[in-house]
Amino acid sequence: MSEKTEAQSGSSPAQVIKWAVVAVLLGLGIWGNTYYGEDVSPLYRALGVVVLALMAAFVALQTEQGRAFNQLRKDAMVEMRKVVWPTRQETVQTTLIVLAFVVLVAIILFFFDWILNGVISRVIG
Repeated sequence: MSEKTEAQSGSSPAQVIKWAVVAVLLGLGIWGNTYYGEDVSPLYRALGVVVLALMAAFVALQTEQGRAFNQLRKDAMVEMRKVVWPTRQETVQTTLIVLAFVVLVAIILFFFDWILNGVISRVIG
């Protein structure tokens, strides 16, 4: 029973090794970027970090959690295709309505503040 639970939780030795490789690759990228800070062009350092990050992402996607994340990403893309996005005209109209209400509420709050300030000033002295 514990083996089944352990396999489901993603803590098998192969998974642990894969995550260790991810950590080493990311650590190597950070170390290399700082170690070669002044000796190597920033372009080459950035390319090196990007290559190591891509390698780490590839290894991470081979894990159970990585596959689950990738499936979640695919499902999210499918759901985004189902969304009915507003037209430009609807977006502009909605934005103008929101701005109008913000200005209206700001004016109302200004007058409430002005009136309360006057009342309190007369009470205090």
